[in-house]
Amino acid sequence: MAATPVSVPVSAPAPPPPPPLASRRPRVFELHGERFEDPYYWLRDRDDPAVRAYLEAENAYADQVLAPTRSLQESLYQEMLGRIKQTDVSVPYRDGGHWYYVRTEEGKQYPIYCRKRGTLEAPEELLLDLNVMAVGHPFMALGALAVSDDGRLLAYSTDVTGYREFTLVVRDLETGEQVAGPIEKCGSVAWAADNRTFFHAVEDDAKRFYRIWRHELGGERELVYEEADARFRVGVERTRSRRFLLLQSDSHTTSEIRFLRATAPRAPARLLVERVAERELEADDLGDGWLLRVNDTGPNFRVVRLGEDDFAPAGWVEVLPHRDDVMIEGVDTFAGHWVAWEREAGLVKIRISPRAGGAARSVEFPEPVYEAGPGANAEWDTGKLRYEYESPTTPHSVYDYDVASGVGTLLKRREVLGGFDPARYGCERLSVPAPDGTPVPVSVVFRREPPGEGPAPMLLTGYGAYGIPFPVGYSSNRLSLLDRGVTVAIAHVRGGGELGRRWHDAGRMAAKMNSFTDFIAVAEALITARRTGPERLVIEGGSAGGLLMGAVTNLRPELFTAVIAQVPFVDVINTMLDASLPLTVGEYEEWGNPALPEQFAWIRPYCPYTNLARRVYPAMLVRTSLNDSQVMYWEPAKYVAKLRTLKTDANELLLVTNMGAGHGGASGRYDRLREVALDYAFALWRLGLWTG
Repeated sequence: MAATPVSVPVSAPAPPPPPPLASRRPRVFELHGERFEDPYYWLRDRDDPAVRAYLEAENAYADQVLAPTRSLQESLYQEMLGRIKQTDVSVPYRDGGHWYYVRTEEGKQYPIYCRKRGTLEAPEELLLDLNVMAVGHPFMALGALAVSDDGRLLAYSTDVTGYREFTLVVRDLETGEQVAGPIEKCGSVAWAADNRTFFHAVEDDAKRFYRIWRHELGGERELVYEEADARFRVGVERTRSRRFLLLQSDSHTTSEIRFLRATAPRAPARLLVERVAERELEADDLGDGWLLRVNDTGPNFRVVRLGEDDFAPAGWVEVLPHRDDVMIEGVDTFAGHWVAWEREAGLVKIRISPRAGGAARSVEFPEPVYEAGPGANAEWDTGKLRYEYESPTTPHSVYDYDVASGVGTLLKRREVLGGFDPARYGCERLSVPAPDGTPVPVSVVFRREPPGEGPAPMLLTGYGAYGIPFPVGYSSNRLSLLDRGVTVAIAHVRGGGELGRRWHDAGRMAAKMNSFTDFIAVAEALITARRTGPERLVIEGGSAGGLLMGAVTNLRPELFTAVIAQVPFVDVINTMLDASLPLTVGEYEEWGNPALPEQFAWIRPYCPYTNLARRVYPAMLVRTSLNDSQVMYWEPAKYVAKLRTLKTDANELLLVTNMGAGHGGASGRYDRLREVALDYAFALWRLGLWTG
């Protein structure tokens, strides 16, 4: 039974303790004729004992303020844990002579990577047990994972801090001996065909992958490629055909691709497609030529075929044209067919074309709102395509699609324990006009019950950056909100990728303000329709979505009762002025460079930290991690410190710092559930659905 929502004023059983106040150490600078004072710049110095003391004081304060919700947090945690099949195994996939899979065990935080030789009835071979590897570390993340062609050597990288600084080693799976490494600051990894040479990317001090090295076991590393342009990052991968190694260099708007034969790893890399400004590329081997996804004739990309050795654009043969209403998000090639991953009207389409010619076929999906994407497709010569599917009401599912017959077979649907009934829940897609009239899609997830009186409690979220579509998949955790009468809505604002490249371009650089006004328009429309109300609306977003939260809260604080901002990018001007920080230079193509007067004028009106003012703000829970390399901890810390001196209300302002994690928060699955439980408890408390 769903808990009956209770609308009551939010109150605490006792006066809250006084919040921490960070000391002011003003740093003054001028930019384009404007004087800026940053009193909390000193929080960048993580070696200063006062910085850690401040963060720990904020954690203690948040713990005290949230004390009335501790029992709710525990209830939420147990609910969410109770829906998870803790001991489980993924669908195995074949690669070479082995079947690979991942399994979990009850009580263990991390996955275990395994394989079986030849048949699924063979004895299990353990590749990596992250639980064992995590002993003594507060954080554990797996980066690269690559097995040599003969199945004997395993190259893998791990990060034990959350700073996305991965260390690579190579292990002999037969002897257990470490035969290469450790190599620090590694990125992508790929093996050559000789079973002894591997290639890997390495990052610089600004965490930009800028070099690709060749490493032969027993020999020295040799530099294969170095990217001099600080806007570009490099990576290496092996094609599915196993014929080639691809060396790709990308900025946010431009690409360049080199290759070398996997059987000749010491040969010089050849240029496949050179960089041309504003031209993006993705290539895959066809076995007798190349397939190229390219945006040279339109922003949503087309697909062309290149010859085996003739790569000149004059010889490109178009096999799938650019279309204004369809974004081609990716391509995959196989011996007998190739696949285009498309997005139309915000929804994924899978288009499969036979290599021998004939009509393309599309995979059909049964629901109006869903997510779909590629599964583990390691084999080149196969008549099947593995894809993954889910929706707000359908748990994650794995299918094998028979290309010849057009029939998809469900291999596994994630089991949700505790009596989950999808018929109890619904989802719909709305359209809300932005201030300039542009229709903004909104996905809404709800429990199918008669609505109560008055506006309903709602959690509204969004992202809107980098051309990334906000996923509309399944979450068993979300049931803890839905079952308490909370509707969950997603505003697919401009800047994301829901409606193709033009949707992204309409919410970046000079047009970035559209992301924020779109979100506000969605909130206003939901309030006007009485689907919610300002006192019943909590908003949530992370990273670039945290920037969204900060900007809209400055612009229209009266629209929301509470804000949850996770690792929020809120100090845009200061961060983008510092080219030594991770990501900054490459990000100029997403946000702009405030050192340039015109681009400063884009950023100045929305930068959350810069535009904090003396006014009433909603209650806020701000999360960060000490080892975050994408949004440094000091951005949300400075933001909260400054806001404490300006807000004129008594609403909660909480800063919670994970002192041993990175951008994604806790790495262990149980620890991560604790973080979600805290966020949900804060939301329910502020919505009046929990009184203690």
